[in-house]
Parts: sequence; structure tokens; C-alpha cells
Amino acid sequence: MTYDFEFGNGIGRLRASLFAALILILASCNSTDSFTPTGTDDPQAIDQVEPVVASLATAYAGGIPFGHFRLPTTELGSRYNGITRNIDPNRLRDELAAIKSRGGKIALAMAGPERYYKDSYGHFSFTKWKARVDRYKSINFSSYITDGTIIGNFLIDEPQDPKNWNNRPIPPSTLEAMAQYSKQRWPSMVTIVRTWPDYLDNWSGTYHYLDAAWAQYAANRWPNVNDFATTNINKAKAKGLALIVGMNILYGSPTRGPMSPNQIRSYGSALLNSTYPCAFISWMYADRYMSQSGVKDAMSYLRSKAQSRGFKTCHR
Repeated sequence: MTYDFEFGNGIGRLRASLFAALILILASCNSTDSFTPTGTDDPQAIDQVEPVVASLATAYAGGIPFGHFRLPTTELGSRYNGITRNIDPNRLRDELAAIKSRGGKIALAMAGPERYYKDSYGHFSFTKWKARVDRYKSINFSSYITDGTIIGNFLIDEPQDPKNWNNRPIPPSTLEAMAQYSKQRWPSMVTIVRTWPDYLDNWSGTYHYLDAAWAQYAANRWPNVNDFATTNINKAKAKGLALIVGMNILYGSPTRGPMSPNQIRSYGSALLNSTYPCAFISWMYADRYMSQSGVKDAMSYLRSKAQSRGFKTCHR
């Protein structure tokens, strides 16, 4: 998937120059840093299912979920408790049990990579998208919706970007129809689209089925993080939508490189100044970058701020 920096680089194809820059930074990354699929059909999917041992189980610590795209389940605990990932249907229940046992919550990308729901012209195919979601319809995972382990169904990433869909962005009315389809299958599961509320505001209709927008911050695109937070929160409120926030930590510095520990603290704190966001999930986990002591300290600092917020679901 090709991503402009408005939304902080998403899930698939990364521009060659940026990919090369990241390789220089993450030259010795292990397999969890790979930008290629890891044994599943989705680069987000990381199969790290662990046996659920009752004596080691950790209760959700409160506040709003805090974490990253592609975060391994094994990283859930004191620093992170939020994930965005696709999980193969055959492994879903085991993985959800492992996530819950570590006090985590997941925005589940049920449809997976966009290549599976494009037509022969590279445009979005609602029919193919529904088929991808329907892979889960015979699986009983309702208890994980009810107990909040599943933050919501992450319907699609960056529908507004014409580069992703061969110059044909997905209109907000179609996003509402996608949310409706998900609600027909799982009425109580939150529906999420990763696009700024500003794009969702470009529709005169009312969202009845779509629950949440997503505002991911990149300083190279919007230098004033406080204005970014205020604008997106107000837009989400105006459309009656919940809001997930996060940062493009790998490409979202003012120079389009990885954010420094100080930038992580500063930008993240601004996004968490408001109690409106329902989750804080950033693009994306990369082991070598995340293992730096300064980055770990900055992330722990933001986790404490996220945990101090009152828990709320991402229902609209």
C-alpha cells in the first residue's frame, strides 16, 4: 500500500527511498522488523501465540490501550497493552486468548492487506472486502468483543489516498456501508477506519454504523501537534465519532525520519492532553528502534499517561 504522510504511512508498500532509509537504521533487525509477510497473508500478522498460563495472566491495567501496529504479543505487559494486527482466522481464538492473558487489547484488521480486495483495475472491491471479512463469520469469538479484548474491527486503511486505489478514493458513504456490513455480522463490535476525521467530514450523511476515526500524527506534515490534536478531536466530535490517535514514529519526525525520544514524549503528550481519544496506537513496531533505551523510556512515559486516562470504548 502506498501512503502519503498525512496519515503516517500505513500497512503495505512503502516508498523505495523511505524503505532504504529505514534499512540503514534497522540493518540488524530480527524477523519482527520485516516488511514482508511472516507466514501469513498479512505483513501485520505476527504469529506469536503463547499458551495461556493462568498463573501468569495479567489483567488489563486500565486507561486507554497504548501500543503499535505489528506489536508482537510477547511485548504486551508493563509498557504496551494495545495492538493493531491481522490474525489468520484459524489462529484467532488462540491469539486473542494470549493477548487477553497479557492484559492487551487489539484493533483487529479482519480484511487484511488491500491487495486482497482490489479489482483488476486496482480499485476497491466491496464484494472482495466482504469475502475477506466473512472468513471470520463461523468463528465464535464474541466473548472477546464483550470483554473489550477486541478494540474493534479495523475496516480499512487510508481510504482517502488515491494512490492506494488507482486514483479512485473510497467515499465516506461506502465506509459507512462497510461498517454496516460488519455490524450485521457482529452488532456490538466497534467499527474503525484509519483516516483523519477531516476526510469523514466530507459527507453530508450521518454515520450510524461507523464508530471511530483515526488521527495519526506526523510532524513533517503538520508541525503544530496541538493544532493537529484540537482540529481532529473537534472534527470527530462534529461527526459523532470516537477517535483513536497515534504517531508515525518511524517516518514522522520533522525530517521524515524516526522520531527521537524527546519528540515521542512531546508529541505523544500533546495527543494525550485530551481525554477524548479512546486508544493510542502508532505506526509501527520495529525491534531495533524500539529497543533503544531512550525510546523505551519515552514509551513508558506515554504509557503512564495513557493509563491515567479513564477507560473508554471506541463506540461512537
